[in-house]
Amino acid sequence: MNYDIIDTIVRTAIDATRNAYVEHGSIAAGACLLASDGTLYSGCTIDSVVPEYKLPAEVVVMAKAVSEGKREFDAISVIADIDGTYMPDELSHKFLLEFNVQEIILADMKGNTKVMKLEELIPYKARRK
Repeated sequence: MNYDIIDTIVRTAIDATRNAYVEHGSIAAGACLLASDGTLYSGCTIDSVVPEYKLPAEVVVMAKAVSEGKREFDAISVIADIDGTYMPDELSHKFLLEFNVQEIILADMKGNTKVMKLEELIPYKARRK
């Protein structure tokens, strides 16, 4: 993946962070998902007073794209308003595996990036037949 695409995806995720709904103590995060057809989707954290209903940005953006008919994705960028790099949680791992998102771009709010393959992020994933 070339630098311009990575830069666009990261900047879109940073912009999405500004829309995060974090009234109940969650971390403000944003995500940008690149569909295989080149369409970009953005999403943000949606917090809830009920812990089971806190939605990470990366889950929100995948649900948004799937709800619009997309099923194949090339990359996702995830960014949070924290010091350092935000790492997706277990629920997010399940979505990344379900939709086989191969490139994970982890970044900070300054635009520093680390590109990982899905196998690096989740090395011992369950295999499907």
